[in-house]
Amino acid sequence: MLVLAALAASLCHASLGSAAAEEAFVTNQLSDDLMVVDLATSRSVATIPIGGKPAGVAVSVDGRFAYVTSPDAKAVTVVDAATRQVAGRIEVGGGPLGIAVTPDGRTVYVADWYAAAVRVIDAASRSITASIAVGASPSGLAVTPDGKLLLSADRDDDSVSVVDTTTRQRKATIKVGTRPFGVTIDAAGERAYTANVGSDDVSVIDLAEGREIGRVPVGMRPYAVALTQGRGFVTDQYGGTVSVFDVATLKPIKRINVGDYPEGIAATADGKRVIVACWESNTLVIIDAVELKKIGEVKTGDGPRAFGAFLRRTE
Repeated sequence: MLVLAALAASLCHASLGSAAAEEAFVTNQLSDDLMVVDLATSRSVATIPIGGKPAGVAVSVDGRFAYVTSPDAKAVTVVDAATRQVAGRIEVGGGPLGIAVTPDGRTVYVADWYAAAVRVIDAASRSITASIAVGASPSGLAVTPDGKLLLSADRDDDSVSVVDTTTRQRKATIKVGTRPFGVTIDAAGERAYTANVGSDDVSVIDLAEGREIGRVPVGMRPYAVALTQGRGFVTDQYGGTVSVFDVATLKPIKRINVGDYPEGIAATADGKRVIVACWESNTLVIIDAVELKKIGEVKTGDGPRAFGAFLRRTE
C-alpha cells in the first residue's frame, strides 16, 4: 500500500498541482471512526473515534468543523477539523443520517430517517432549535449557495422536499425517480440532482421552476452525485462504478471502475479530481475529472461511507 500511495501522490502532484491542499473526512461506519486523508500525499493523517456507526458527514465551508451523524448513537459528533479532536456531541434522537451545514456555518441540518423530519441545530449553542416536517425516510440534504433553500431527498416518498430556511417550512414537494438518496445542488444554485436508488437513474431538478426536468440513466443502485467539469459523477453501488454524464445534454459519457460498493463522492475545490469512498473495498479512490480515469486509491477503515460534503480545503 505504501508503494500505491506514493504512486497516487506522484500522479496527483504531476498532473493536478494545486488541487493538493485539501483533506477528506471519511466516515468508516464499521470501524466506528472518522479518518482524515491528506489528498496531497494520499495518506491518512488522523483517525478519530466516533462510535454509533458514523455515516453522514458535513464539513463547514470555513473548514473549522466536521459534523458527523451516528445513526446507532442517535447523535451528531462535532469534530474540530484542525486539531482532529472531538469538540462536542449533540443528542438528536431518531435515526440521524444525512447532514448539511449552511454556507455561513451557523446552522446544521440533520435528516431523521425514522421521523420524516429534519432537525435544525444552532452551531454556536450546539442545540436543536427546530424540527421541520419532510417526506418519508429523508436521506441526503443540501443547501443552496445563498442559504435560502434546503433540499431533502425523501427516499420512501420518491420526492424531494424544498424547505424555506427562513420560515423553516416545507414550501414544495418535487416528484423524482424511485427512492432518491443523495441530493446535490450546482454551484449556481439553479439545478439539483438526486441519485435514485430504485430506478437506477439521476433526476435533474430546476429549482426556479420547482420541477424535475430530466432523467439520466446510470449504473445499478446509484447513491450520490458530484458535479465538476460540466459533468455529473454518480456512484453506482452495485456496479462498482462511477457513471459520468454531461450536465448540459444529460447524456451518459462513461463509466469508471472504482471498487466494490462505492458510496460517498465529492469533487475537489478546483474541480480537477473526484474522490470516492468504496464501502466494501475499504478504499478512497481518486479520479482525474478531466481524463475520466482512476489515478489512485487510499486504504481506509472498515465500511467507508462519507455521505455528504466530506472534503475540506486547507488553504
